Amino acid sequence: MPDGVEALYQLGITIPEGDAYRFRGIRFVSEGKKAEAEFPRGTAYGIRRTDLHRVMLDHAAECGVHMLWQAAVTGLHPEGALVAGELVRARWVVGADGTSSRVRSWAKLDQHKLDALPEKNLRFAFRRHYRVAPWTGFMELHWGRYCQVYVTPVSREEVCVVLISSSPKVRLDDGLGEFPELCARLQNAGLASSERGAITITRRLRRLYRGRTVLVGDASGGVDAITGEGLCLTFRQAALLGDCLASGDLSSYQKGHRALGRRPALMARMMLFMARHSHLRQRTMQVFQSSPRSFAGMLAMHVGEGSARDYISNGLVLGWELLKA
Repeated sequence: MPDGVEALYQLGITIPEGDAYRFRGIRFVSEGKKAEAEFPRGTAYGIRRTDLHRVMLDHAAECGVHMLWQAAVTGLHPEGALVAGELVRARWVVGADGTSSRVRSWAKLDQHKLDALPEKNLRFAFRRHYRVAPWTGFMELHWGRYCQVYVTPVSREEVCVVLISSSPKVRLDDGLGEFPELCARLQNAGLASSERGAITITRRLRRLYRGRTVLVGDASGGVDAITGEGLCLTFRQAALLGDCLASGDLSSYQKGHRALGRRPALMARMMLFMARHSHLRQRTMQVFQSSPRSFAGMLAMHVGEGSARDYISNGLVLGWELLKA
């Protein structure tokens, strides 16, 4: 997303022109209704995750980071971390090891604010790449009865298709049957990757650090992947954490981390509510289709453009249109 591209640039990383495909906005598709809007500022990039990792690793190497590939981290130590069975001394240990973070567990930071994670906050995603030219300059989000599918162009000849649902048994070939128009576009496309899966969790932790250990990225909590905000959040958290490590003030990191997550968490709640209530979703889509300004306002809020007053105004406009629909 544009705010993620900007956050990456602030870390000193620029995506080479040939490694990504630029798209200009978001399109929602639901039961015959469509709504689309361009980003108010900036451009989004569709990019293979492996290509993004390569660009980031190259930049890290230029900064003097030393990688210990194939060296398993086996635990924490009062003076650092245990790597391949040996102590690596460190002033700080940063757990950036994803949703199922072992560092979070070792540091006893894995108690989230909810005593038991509601099933609705745990969802399952499956993705596959198809060899087909993008048919639009937008990222498309298709809403179905039991799942959502989003299509992101990642090159001139390839798109990435992701299905998200609350069931681990709903795979791409099953879910795509809900979307005849999308199936028709992919019917003769070759496969550019195998199907891969992951879980996506909406979670907020009580604490993000203990002693010299601190969490960042999905290890520190996150929002549902339907928002597309995971990478942007990680990049912004990383920049904040760097400043806080330099000053030695991790309490400021926890406070700033929570502030960074408020808007994406709000958008996740709104979009998951739409996913669970088809009647309300169709009324909302009717408003978005007939009033493009409403959808543009929501997209602006989604990417962090505008003030709190704008957000309230857009919300009131949408609410009023829904009442009339």
